[in-house]
Amino acid sequence: MLYTRRYHEKCAGTWLVWLHGLLGEGREWLPIIEQCANRPSLTIDLPGHGRSPHIQLANFSYLSRLIEQAIQANQIDSYYLIGYSLGGRIAMYYACQSHPTKLKALIVEGANVGLKRSTERLLRLKHDQSWAKRFRCEPMDNVLSDWYQQAVFHDLSAEQRQQLIAERANNCGEHVAHLLEMTSLGKQPFLVNKLLQRNYPFSYLCGEYDEKFCAISQQFSLPLIRIAEAGHNAHRSNPVAYAKAVERFLTFSDGRN
Repeated sequence: MLYTRRYHEKCAGTWLVWLHGLLGEGREWLPIIEQCANRPSLTIDLPGHGRSPHIQLANFSYLSRLIEQAIQANQIDSYYLIGYSLGGRIAMYYACQSHPTKLKALIVEGANVGLKRSTERLLRLKHDQSWAKRFRCEPMDNVLSDWYQQAVFHDLSAEQRQQLIAERANNCGEHVAHLLEMTSLGKQPFLVNKLLQRNYPFSYLCGEYDEKFCAISQQFSLPLIRIAEAGHNAHRSNPVAYAKAVERFLTFSDGRN
């Protein structure tokens, strides 16, 4: 079973369930969780990450079941699901495919809704397989040095890049590669139609400097909330503004449920 950790569990109300991105782990949400301390929270370490290092998976569907099992094991009656990047893609798939009755709202940060064309999906799968090969075969810090040079991380300073590399160099390359391959954007369904048919509140968060994902939100008319002075990893870049945006959305969602 996936590793989970509970915070502020004595608080009343709807739980917040947090999914991290590739190379991360649940505890990276702590700065936001502490600013949402009036609500109970549950973090989940994804397969191959944090304290879920040896869990293998075959596809999005199996991972969705693992998420559901983790939530059920914690006896959570109702929850808001929040995911960043890969965690956001997993959250969207879970919300669209599993039809969870206890899910009350969805918050996605900087995550791709899927690719429409099979040619695009094939190219992306090859792209992710290339990265996976590097994670398997090369020293982690070397791969991370190139990983954080990708255009989506353009807002990071040299110091911020080095800090991320230092924090994430302890990841197991084989485990990262496996999750990357199994959850490649090339294997993800195009989720926009189902997202727009949802019957629960949905918000799409982007840092104002995250041009790629702000453009995606506009292209598909997603309910965008921009986080000031932040790039792709908005909750890390500006946790105060991020937490305020989340809390405003949750207050709105509380009124809907």
